[in-house]
Amino acid sequence: MAQKGVQLDRESLSCSICLDLLKDPVTVSCGHSFCMSCIKSYWDTEDEKKIYSCPQCRETFIPRPVLKKNTMLAGLVEELKKSGLQAAPDDPSDAGPEDVACDFCSGRKLKAVKSCLQCLVSYCQIHLQPHFEVAPLKKHKLVEPSKKLQENICSRHDEVMKMFCRTDQQSICYLCPVDQHKGHDTVSAAAERAERQKDLEESRENIQQRIQDREEDVKLLQQEVEAINGSADKAVEHSQKIFSQLIRLMEKRRSDVKQQVRSQQEREVSRVKELQEKLEQEITELKRKDADLLKLSLTEDHNQFLHSYPSLSGPDQPADSSRINIRPLRYFEEVTAAVSELREKLQDLLTETWTNVSQAVTEVDVLLSEPEPEPEPKTRAGFLRFSQRITLDLNTANRHLLLSDGNRRATFTKHPQSYPDHPDRFTSYYEQVLSRESLTGRCYWEVDWRGDRVFVAVAYKTIRRDGHSDDCLFGYNDKSWRLECYEGSYEFMHNKVRTRVSGPPSSRVGVYLDHRAGILSFYSVSETMTLLHSVQTTFTQPLHAGLWLGYIYGDSAEFIKLK
Repeated sequence: MAQKGVQLDRESLSCSICLDLLKDPVTVSCGHSFCMSCIKSYWDTEDEKKIYSCPQCRETFIPRPVLKKNTMLAGLVEELKKSGLQAAPDDPSDAGPEDVACDFCSGRKLKAVKSCLQCLVSYCQIHLQPHFEVAPLKKHKLVEPSKKLQENICSRHDEVMKMFCRTDQQSICYLCPVDQHKGHDTVSAAAERAERQKDLEESRENIQQRIQDREEDVKLLQQEVEAINGSADKAVEHSQKIFSQLIRLMEKRRSDVKQQVRSQQEREVSRVKELQEKLEQEITELKRKDADLLKLSLTEDHNQFLHSYPSLSGPDQPADSSRINIRPLRYFEEVTAAVSELREKLQDLLTETWTNVSQAVTEVDVLLSEPEPEPEPKTRAGFLRFSQRITLDLNTANRHLLLSDGNRRATFTKHPQSYPDHPDRFTSYYEQVLSRESLTGRCYWEVDWRGDRVFVAVAYKTIRRDGHSDDCLFGYNDKSWRLECYEGSYEFMHNKVRTRVSGPPSSRVGVYLDHRAGILSFYSVSETMTLLHSVQTTFTQPLHAGLWLGYIYGDSAEFIKLK
C-alpha cells in the first residue's frame, strides 16, 4: 500500500507537458502546474496570437502571465526524489521500440494513438485532446499512428504532398506543378486514391470470382473421385462374377483385368487428387492476396496507399487459369461390357477379345486438356447464331452525343445534352459512349454508320473517362480496340499501334467476339461478308461495345437489331 501511495504522489507531481517529474514547478492561475521551461516553450508558440492558454484545461490568459516558482511543489518533488523512486514503473501507455511515440511528449514518451496528416505529428491521448476541442484542429485528418509521416513531405519544397502527378506517377505538393511537374496531368491525392480504389475493388472482385470458381472446381473434382471409385468398384465386382463363371480357364485373365483396373483407378485418382491439392493451394494464396488488398483498401493515408498500391495491384494471374473440364465418359463401364463379351466367346476368342478389355481400361481419362476454340463462322447466317442485342449506356455518353431509337443510335451534336453528372460518363472532349451490356463468350453485332468518320470499338469498363489524355481514347491504350471507318477506308488501332486495313467500302460493320478464345474480328457487311481485320489476344476482363464520333456534326451510328 505504501508503494502505491508513493506512485500516486509521483503522478500528481508530474508535468502534463513532458510527463516527467516537475522541474522548477510553476502554477498558473487556473491551478494547474508545469515545469517552468515546458510552459514557457508552450506559450512561446502562442506569442503571435497574444492569447495564452493552459495546455490542460484550455483556459486563456491576457496578457501572458508572469511565472514564479512554486516552492512548496519544488519541496515535495525533492522529497519524492529522496525516496529513491526516480522513475515510474513501466506503464502500458509508454512507447516501446515497436510503437509510434508521441512527438509532443518532451520527457517520457507515451504511445501515439493518432497521427495527424495536416500537422504531420503523432499524438498520445493527452496531447491529442486539442484536436477534439479546438475548432480549426477538428478539421484535421487523423489516422492510425504511423512512423512514415515524413514520407508525406515534399523533399523539394518541404510542403505536405496532397497532389498526385499522373504523368510521372508520383505524389507531389502544391508547388511542384509550378516547376518540376509543370504542364503535367495532376490531380489531388484523394482523387487519385478514389480512382485506384475502384481498380483495387475490381481486382478484388476478380480474385473473389476466381476463388469461387476454384472452390466449385474442387467440389467437382471431389465428385469425380467418388464417381471414379464407385464406377471402378462396380467394374471390379461385375468382372469378378463373370470371371468366376469361366472357372480355371479364365482365372489368369480375371486377375489381369483386376490388376489393370486398380492400377488405372489409382493413377486417375492420384491425378485428380494432385490437381485438387494444387487448386486448394491456389485458393489459399488468392485468399491471402485478397486479405492484403482489403488491408490496403482500408489504409487512410492516401500517400501510403499509393506507395504500396503498385506492389499489390497486379492481376497475379496463375500459370493456368483455365477451368476444370471432365471427360463425359462412363469410366469403367466399358470394362464390364468387354468382359461380358469375352465370357461369350470363351477360349478361342480370348486372345482377340483381351485387347479390347485392356484398351477399355486404359481409356478411362477424367481430366481433359483445354479444348480447342471453335472455328469462326464462315457465313453471315453462322454469325447470326451468336447475335447480341446492344444498347448504349446513357451514364457513359459524352454530352455531345444524342442517344435515340431506344438508346441504340448515337448522333454527334453541336449543343451539349443536359445529362446528369455520373462517374462513368466520358467528360473529356472525346465524344464516346459504351454499351450497357457486358460481353463475354461468343458474340456478334452490327453497326450501321452515317457521316464522315465513325469509330467502332470494344473496351474494358475500367477505361478512363475524364481528362484529355490518351488513356480515355479508344485505341490509344491497352484497354480498348477500335476500327476507324471513313471515306471507304479503314484503320485499326490498339495501344497506339495503327494498322492500315483494306476491304470493300460499306456503311455496315460486323463485329465478332470470342472472349474465351481471345478473338476479335471486324467485317465489312453488304451482300457478302469480308474480313477487314482480326486480332488474337487474351482478354482479362469482360468487354463493352463502344462508339466514338466527333468529326462532323450529324455523324451517327446505330447498333442494328439482328434476327
